[in-house]
Amino acid sequence: MSESDYSSDTLQDFTPEPAEARRVVVLISGNGSNLQALIDEQVHDRLGGEIVAVISNQADAYGLQRAREASIDAVALPHREYENREAYDGALIKVIERHEPDLVVLAGFMRILTPRFVQRFLGRLINIHPSLLPAYQGLHTHARALADGVAEHGCSVHYVTEELDGGPVLLQAAVEVADGETEESLKEKVHAREHLIYPIAVKWCLEGRLQFGDGGARFDGMPLPEQGLRMSHTDAAEELDEDIEDEE
Repeated sequence: MSESDYSSDTLQDFTPEPAEARRVVVLISGNGSNLQALIDEQVHDRLGGEIVAVISNQADAYGLQRAREASIDAVALPHREYENREAYDGALIKVIERHEPDLVVLAGFMRILTPRFVQRFLGRLINIHPSLLPAYQGLHTHARALADGVAEHGCSVHYVTEELDGGPVLLQAAVEVADGETEESLKEKVHAREHLIYPIAVKWCLEGRLQFGDGGARFDGMPLPEQGLRMSHTDAAEELDEDIEDEE
């Protein structure tokens, strides 16, 4: 059939609707530096979707201001206004679902989530944790790593399951622990790596390259190992333009 067969006035006036962008809701509790890394990628059309809402359990979280400055719906939902964790998570589910997200991203959301919440968004709920999981689940990861004298630390993006910091790992970035490293200097290096890999993981989730299944996480259809995909210290340092000292 030739193009002339479609030349009616009605069809010439028709403008195809663009494919709807994949939708992201981000949950925060504080400063929102990882949120900013995601916003920056969205501004440059590299996120693979659109952040449609940022929700915080702290009304004064600076991350809400970051969202407003980016013209993203910013929602304060203070947890102290609810009688218990179950009531709060029930309200949070309603607010999130109002925005119909394809992916829910935890970016410094300092709340332990109820099983009901996790199950509602299982497979489309991710978090970033400041350690090379499964090492150092929980809090104070940098201090614990330094106390143990480890040679390598880092961060991990993982699917959220009912096991705290125990869901399938998607992507990691490593950092070598230098002689004389302090908790603050190590935290700064890990933060830089978080800002590097979290947008990548979000993009791959939105594109369907990273997927959740009964056997764990998969990348391009292939099962991932326990550590997920890992970016080495050298590769991360090069991406971040960090000085790499020659080692003996």
